[in-house]
Amino acid sequence: MKTIYKVKNQKNSRFIIIAGIVSLIAYITVLLFPSKEPLPCLPTAEKAAKIMKKSIFFVSDYCKKKNIKIDEKIDPNHTGLIGPEYTPLVTTLGNLEAKRTTTNPVFAGLLVHLLQKAGVVPGDTIAVGCSGSFPALMIAILSAARAMSIHPVVIISLGASSYGATNVDFNLLHIYKLLLDKNVFDVPPAAVSLGGEADIGKNFDPLVKEKLIKQIQKSGVNFLYEPDLRRNVIKRMKIYTNNFSGNRISAFVNAGGSQANLGTSNLVLKLKPGLNRKISIPPEKDRGVIFEMAIRKIPIIHLLFIKGLVTKYGIPWDLSLIHI
Repeated sequence: MKTIYKVKNQKNSRFIIIAGIVSLIAYITVLLFPSKEPLPCLPTAEKAAKIMKKSIFFVSDYCKKKNIKIDEKIDPNHTGLIGPEYTPLVTTLGNLEAKRTTTNPVFAGLLVHLLQKAGVVPGDTIAVGCSGSFPALMIAILSAARAMSIHPVVIISLGASSYGATNVDFNLLHIYKLLLDKNVFDVPPAAVSLGGEADIGKNFDPLVKEKLIKQIQKSGVNFLYEPDLRRNVIKRMKIYTNNFSGNRISAFVNAGGSQANLGTSNLVLKLKPGLNRKISIPPEKDRGVIFEMAIRKIPIIHLLFIKGLVTKYGIPWDLSLIHI
């Protein structure tokens, strides 16, 4: 079964190749040119970290009560945020150590730091795009937003790289809804897509795809289903700009490798982990949301190359032996 998923999800996908190259380049760059920018100790960052820690407790406790299996070999801290390596939701290969690293509540503090560097202040509105690859990063972003009293407009996609939110019956939407029900967060997703190939789960098993669609419809969250990249990005931008707060978007935070957010241009390889203010813009047909935001001079916070982030900010790598 593992081989089937691995081959099926790697076949004929230019996007997957780009994502793999991005990760390799970022990793090599970090090894050759390490630099550290220690995080400042800020009360708001500490508050965000506490919110994230509380969120992880609720997820872990829910998994125990609902008998959702937590594999102690891959998730020794029992966070409930490290999913199986191969499932029908897996779209690309993921790094287990990177996934465990992001479950450190200090990432919520890092998001506070990055948002403040981007010029975001209390009362502002930010746009957020999260795939299922890093559920802990979604929690970190929402925790930072809550601690900073800013308004997040969030679009999530359910496809995930291995060890992300890969459980079909406990995916990113379930995690988000759980934390809403627990009143940790009070802003529901603005929209949800299937993710995966073409952002409509073209590489998903038809029965799994049908099940996911029913889950989305039952949730009542706006279902975004658009295979054309350009039209998909336009729809997302409308959701972000016509947000409930009525404010201009002060920053865009991307977590994971959603094709709708990254686009299909090789210029995505030049994105730095963390804050980006000026980036090269590809042709319109290849642009993801990141580039559309950049055209509008909106700061980009890019959360994908975890090794680069932790090296720059002195965050511990891999929490397999660190109890949070």
